[in-house]
Amino acid sequence: MLGKPVIKGTRITVELILRKLSEGAKISDILIMYNHIKEEDVLAALTYASDVVSKEEMLSITK
Repeated sequence: MLGKPVIKGTRITVELILRKLSEGAKISDILIMYNHIKEEDVLAALTYASDVVSKEEMLSITK
């Protein structure tokens, strides 16, 4: 996983969850595909992703 955020206790990345949802999977589909995770895990992945993108930083780049 090389530092990528994962669902606790698994090797399932937040990226994978987001990708599946963007491809049209429902949470129930994901729970069937990965039956060792819970709905709360998927929701936590979404919350994490939302938190990451909401942290806006402005960087000043000068030559």
